[in-house]
Amino acid sequence: MSNNDSKQALIEAKSLSVQIKNTTILKQLNFSVAAGEIYALLGGNGAGKSTTLKTFLGFNKPSSGNAIIDGREVSTALDYVRGKTAYLPESATLYPHLSARENVAYFLSLADIKFTHDDIDQAFNKVALQNDAWERPLQTYSKGMRQKTAIALALLREAPIFFLDEPTSGLDPVAIDEFNQLVSELASNGATILMVTHDVYGACQVANRIGLLRSGELVGEYEAPAGGRIDTEQVHTAFAAREMG
Repeated sequence: MSNNDSKQALIEAKSLSVQIKNTTILKQLNFSVAAGEIYALLGGNGAGKSTTLKTFLGFNKPSSGNAIIDGREVSTALDYVRGKTAYLPESATLYPHLSARENVAYFLSLADIKFTHDDIDQAFNKVALQNDAWERPLQTYSKGMRQKTAIALALLREAPIFFLDEPTSGLDPVAIDEFNQLVSELASNGATILMVTHDVYGACQVANRIGLLRSGELVGEYEAPAGGRIDTEQVHTAFAAREMG
């Protein structure tokens, strides 16, 4: 699905370049992500994937071009942007000695978001976090369970835009399938999702579009056909050729 022509883009990179310590990390990136769309930035180590996310989160300032969230330039509307976005890092930053419920309640309270016991239950059910784990400390959780807890928190914050940084790294195949299903459901309910990953197969399974990133440049873009998935072999061949070349 490429609904960018019919839907407003909520995430936009317009000729986006980022320079850090006199080194150009991102070079004239152009892409956009519409509501209900999953866009994967695919690339190897050092491609600029995490720099892209950090720029949209306001931690890096563009040297030229624009990083735009919901029509607003990130660098001049940080409070607005952070209220609209949820960031899921490779390892969710939650308190291991607290339960899932205690973690979620604590972070919602910090954000001054009103919630009920039932609200948390519903969020845990939506992300398919098993009921018998809700009151257990997170130090007993698998990585996949911690990711689900973090997504439940994002749902309760009602953030319409998700940034996912290597979200399936370290997960077993079953957990990866569960995570991809959850991300697909989020998008089908209107969430806008930008994920960065080096996992070709996972990106092709879940993304509506893939941007191939190499040395800070977008060198190719692939789109899923209507009702289908992006061709894994085609993307893998391009990814491998770019990495070798």
